[in-house]
Amino acid sequence: MSPLMSAAVRSPDGVAPALAEMARLGSDYLALPFDVAREQYAKSVRAGLVERSLIASARFEHVLSAMESLMLGCLARSYR
Repeated sequence: MSPLMSAAVRSPDGVAPALAEMARLGSDYLALPFDVAREQYAKSVRAGLVERSLIASARFEHVLSAMESLMLGCLARSYR
């Protein structure tokens, strides 16, 4: 058992923060494909393959955030 988990098991006050941290790490892992898509879009803009536009960037982020919410449900991160 890891030191974090063993300390959390012994202390009732430590269980909630440990579980919250594990949930955050899990949602970060599940959101990785969406982060990769954001990074690829940014690289495409820098390379000149995609139009450099705030409106186009906002539309892309809106669509990607909607897809992330649809796919991950309550585990999706919120950017509001």
